[in-house]
Amino acid sequence: MMAALLLARRGVEVTVLEKHADFIRDFRGDTVHPSTLELLDELGLAGRFHQLPVKKAPMFRMLTEAGETRITDLREAGLPFPYIAYVPQWDFLTLLADEARQYPHFRLVTRAECTGLLQEDGHVTGVRYRTPDGDHELRARLTVAADGRHSTVRRAAGLRARDLGAPMDVVSFRLPREEDDGDQPFLRLGTGHLIIGINRGSYWQLGYLIPKKGYRVLEAAGIGELHRRIDGLLPAFAERMRSIGSFRDTSVLEVQLNRLTRWHRPGLLVIGDAAHAMSPVGGVGINLAVQDAVAAVNILGTALRRSQYSGSSLDDSLLGQVQRRRTPPTVATQLFQRAIQARLIRPALTGSQAAVPLPLRLMSRFKPSRVAFSRFVAQGFRPEHVRA
Repeated sequence: MMAALLLARRGVEVTVLEKHADFIRDFRGDTVHPSTLELLDELGLAGRFHQLPVKKAPMFRMLTEAGETRITDLREAGLPFPYIAYVPQWDFLTLLADEARQYPHFRLVTRAECTGLLQEDGHVTGVRYRTPDGDHELRARLTVAADGRHSTVRRAAGLRARDLGAPMDVVSFRLPREEDDGDQPFLRLGTGHLIIGINRGSYWQLGYLIPKKGYRVLEAAGIGELHRRIDGLLPAFAERMRSIGSFRDTSVLEVQLNRLTRWHRPGLLVIGDAAHAMSPVGGVGINLAVQDAVAAVNILGTALRRSQYSGSSLDDSLLGQVQRRRTPPTVATQLFQRAIQARLIRPALTGSQAAVPLPLRLMSRFKPSRVAFSRFVAQGFRPEHVRA
């Protein structure tokens, strides 16, 4: 949606196909980092964004039996937006779509499921899609696949992702939030267990990490086993945990970490989770996807507008420029995620680690290292900016 908005602002005709009637989904990431907030500010949308049900989190805490460790504190990092904003992704996408509708070159088609690609002589010339009215074709000089980690377009194009491995899946559920709970996100680490909590106002969104493919084992043990585990990690939540009456009150996220070796074919560009599925570590998925979109439009926007009005074809070498621009920050971020998986998550889930890893403890004690890490979390590698 960000790419569509930016292209429409440049006068490029753009159509977005959305499979569902709205943007409401389970497991939509909702962490909007300062790098994305700065982009919204450049677009004049920061004010409207903050009118959404935003929860500001300037710091992130890790809780263990030994106490609390402050891992990041963005207030120390000298940023224009010194916090991570937690907002339902459907509200964020609706904001972008509403802004894009102000431009006559933008069109959003909902309940439109992509079913395949149109191709001529090895060149992607558009997509086939299905709506309640029937099957349709949409021809385009450039098709951008931003359809997520289970991308239909990527599969139709024959592009394969390299699996980088993730040792965990996530069982997600909601519990009522009480006033004396505090309001900042947290990670609670215990022997063999790990749970993340995000403040959603009236409730906590909780993500309990389990070993990869371990959901069926947990389910077979019964809902009482989940109660027992959460009671041990978060005793203050024990009574509320009884509101989870069965596994029907939970959802499971099968975590993926992968990336394409090639993000493009003639007439096609793949970005976001479709190009590189990110682990939940750091909550960076939305932000990497937004950065991809901005870089793509910065590189392709002028050429697309020229092609639209002259009738000339798009220079496909520009697609490779987008991949070259965005591959280094993608690789670096995934290396960071893999390090956290190896040093924290895997040991925690196997029961060999119940304390904050030494490197994180040392970093949290010294302000220069804590500030540097906070800036990395806030801005990532190579943040993009909107070109006029």
